Amino acid sequence: MTQLQSEVAEFDNPCPIRDVLDRIGDQWSVLVLLTLQPGTKRFNELMREIGDISKQMLSRTLKHLEQDGFITRTVYPEVPPRVEYDLTELGHSFLEPMQALVTWADTHHRTIVAARERYRDRWE
Repeated sequence: MTQLQSEVAEFDNPCPIRDVLDRIGDQWSVLVLLTLQPGTKRFNELMREIGDISKQMLSRTLKHLEQDGFITRTVYPEVPPRVEYDLTELGHSFLEPMQALVTWADTHHRTIVAARERYRDRWE
């Protein structure tokens, strides 16, 4: 990337927090990253472990995570081709603070659900 391209790319995304959170804050990215935390997985393993994600959405999410440097995609020249996904150093470093959020969400989930129910009951 040239200096000019780099400056244009930076200008297109002037807020680094929004830029990163928009990508990893989608419905599937964190689940994919957490599923890869124990180690390398193939596409169908990810499908099974995540459960309710479509093939198209998993494929799109993996491409975005690879584009942003969170995961690597390794294609082995076999018949049929074997493709494996793994976390990069960046992906592992992201999961450190993310694990605190996951723990917080797990701890407080019942409280949040109860608050939603109270809110819904108040407005129905």
